[in-house]
Amino acid sequence: MKLDLVHDIQAAYRLTLDSMSRPGLISNISNQADKLNMEISCFGSTLVLVLMLFDTEVKFKVCSEHEAETAKLINQLTYAKETEVESADYILVLKDAKPEDLEEVFRKAYPGDLLDPHKAATIIIETDYVSIDQTLTLTGPGIEKECYIDVKTNDHWVELRAEKNTEYPLGIDLIFTDWHDNILCLPRTTQIAKRVIK
Repeated sequence: MKLDLVHDIQAAYRLTLDSMSRPGLISNISNQADKLNMEISCFGSTLVLVLMLFDTEVKFKVCSEHEAETAKLINQLTYAKETEVESADYILVLKDAKPEDLEEVFRKAYPGDLLDPHKAATIIIETDYVSIDQTLTLTGPGIEKECYIDVKTNDHWVELRAEKNTEYPLGIDLIFTDWHDNILCLPRTTQIAKRVIK
C-alpha cells in the first residue's frame, strides 16, 4: 500500500468533513484512493473511508457477495470487529449487494437513542455515480437555501431514509461513494425531496 496513513488519510478526512458539514458538496478522494495497490472488492474511496473511520473500537457489517473476504481484509487492516447489522457502527453496502440488502440495512440499522443519538449507525453505500444533477433537492443545516444532487442507484433509498429518520434526533447518516471516488455525505439533519420537473 503506497497510501500514507497519516498525510493521505488526513487529506481525505478534511474533504469528508467538508462534505459532511456542507451536505450536497461532492468531494473527490481519487488522489488517495489511487494509491491503494491491493486487490479489493470495493471502490478505492470506500476503503479510504474505512481506513479513516475504523479502529479497534468500531463494529462493522459488510453487505456484499464477497462479504467474508472483505470483512476479513478490513479486520486485518483496522482491527475493527465484524458484527450484525443491528449493532454495527458502520455498515458497508457494496456495489454488488442485492436491493433487498439495502432495505434490510435501513430497517435494522441502529438509529441511536435519546441519551446517545450520536451513537447511531453510519451507512456507506456504493453507487454508480453521484452528481449535482437536479433530481433531488436538499435543505437543512449547512445548506444556505437549497442545493441539488442525483445519486444513481436502483434502490428506493430516499423513502427508506425518510422512514428511518422520522424521529429526530434519532436516525442514520449516509455516505455515498462512486466509481470515480467521489463522496457525498448526507447527515440525518438534511431534508431530501424529489424534484418535480414541470
